[in-house]
This record gives sequence, structure tokens and C-alpha cells, in this order.
Amino acid sequence: MPSIKIPKNRIGVLIGKDGKVKEKIEEESGAKLDIDSNSGQVDIDVRDIEDPILSLKVEDVVKAIGRGFNPEKAMEILNDNTDLDIIDIRDWVGKSSNAVRRMRGRLIGRDGRTRELIEELSETYVSIKGNTVGVIGQPFKLQIARRAIEMILEGKEHTTVYKYLEGKREDIKIRDTGFRINEISKK
Repeated sequence: MPSIKIPKNRIGVLIGKDGKVKEKIEEESGAKLDIDSNSGQVDIDVRDIEDPILSLKVEDVVKAIGRGFNPEKAMEILNDNTDLDIIDIRDWVGKSSNAVRRMRGRLIGRDGRTRELIEELSETYVSIKGNTVGVIGQPFKLQIARRAIEMILEGKEHTTVYKYLEGKREDIKIRDTGFRINEISKK
């Protein structure tokens, strides 16, 4: 039985008002969640789930809520073509809390604008909490967001990252529609 520890301040979000979030996760996945509010420990009983991938996705939903995503966004992970990726900032800057804090600031940007642009241009959801950056999205779009985040972690200028993301917009549209943007405008 998988077991995940999430921050105590996220337990209430995982349970939801009147237990609605926990209930919805259990209903849509077939898993049973046993949540210890004192320790933050979440045991996930996946015995009634026949699909092994769905079992892993339930774990990712719990992790995502623990990493700061709202439950509606986290629940999208249960869809076939949506995944969670977690990047540890310390892998890039070391264990210095000042370096992690500085990098978190670069990833968030002034008034949250950098995080918003990564989300908007890669069509993903991004949550920056503690030492990690979480990304929820379709695999191709998730790769684009991850690369943008890595570029910031590598110390690239924000304008370089924004240009990269703008350049990937057409690739996303082609994947989503099967047509190049300029082919559509000719029709």
C-alpha cells in the first residue's frame, strides 16, 4: 500500500470541506485514502484498482495537492494524457536556503508573472512550493514547461526563456490540431 507524507497545512485541502475532495478522489479512482491529520501521512489503498497506471496517478494527485496545487487541477492527473512532474530546486542550486529562495523568486517572477507565462505559453499548471516546482500537463507540454524551468534554474535571462516558450507555441498548436498556424490562415 503506497504511503505519502504531505505538509500538515495541506491536509485540510486534501480532505476538503465536509470531506468532499477526499470523497471525489476515492470515487473517481477507486482508491481509499487513510489520512493522518497529525502526521500528514496519507496511506493509499489501491487494491480495488485494476489499472496499475491509475494506481500511480492517484499517488500523483495526492503529491500534487501536497505540493500546492488546488484539487481541481490535481484531479486532472487522473486523465490518461496528463502527468505530474516535480523538479527539486536543490538539484540545481545546492542546499543553501538563500540560493533556493532566490531561485524560487526567479521562477515566480515579479507579481507571479514568470510562473503565469510558463503556464500560459506551455498550457500547463505550475506550483512553486518549498524546494520544489510541480508541473501538471500533457507530456509534450510538460516537457516544454520543464525545459523553461530548467533554463531559469541554469541562470538564463527571463527574455530568453520567454522567447523559447513563444517559439514552442506553434509546436503545441500543431500537436493539438494537426495543422500549422499559417496553414489555417490560408484556408
